[in-house]
Amino acid sequence: MILLIVNLLMAVIWVAVSGSATFHNLLLGFFVSLAVVWLLREQINGVSYLGRVRRLTGLFGLFLAELAKSAWTVTVLSLTPDLDIKPGIFAYRLTLTRDFEIALLANLITLTPGTLSVDVSEDRKTLYIHALDCDDPDAARKSIAEGFERKIKEAFA
Repeated sequence: MILLIVNLLMAVIWVAVSGSATFHNLLLGFFVSLAVVWLLREQINGVSYLGRVRRLTGLFGLFLAELAKSAWTVTVLSLTPDLDIKPGIFAYRLTLTRDFEIALLANLITLTPGTLSVDVSEDRKTLYIHALDCDDPDAARKSIAEGFERKIKEAFA
């Protein structure tokens, strides 16, 4: 995030120094400063924000895939005549530590049909999740750990 701010600041400085406040000149300054920031990113101990955008896009893609998959599962479950489901609440042990990461994970879980984040423990190490079909909570835990939680760690490392 800091590198993005540096990039934008350098683009504004480019416009000021060049004396031409046009959109094209600002865009040129942005791309020149993008190249400079990319070349110097290791010297200023920053993570490339273009890489972060790529990882955030991957997280969003995973969310869309999980959304479609769970919507289909809930649709099939609700249209099944015998409705053989076992709703329940299970505890998920968090490896995320920052509040915004935990909140993001809880919201992503809540936004996917069939699951709902119920509560976070006081020590912020356990997330309680209600699942429409909780016949295999270990598989649900594994899916969350290998899916949303891993992608969140990658995106905000």
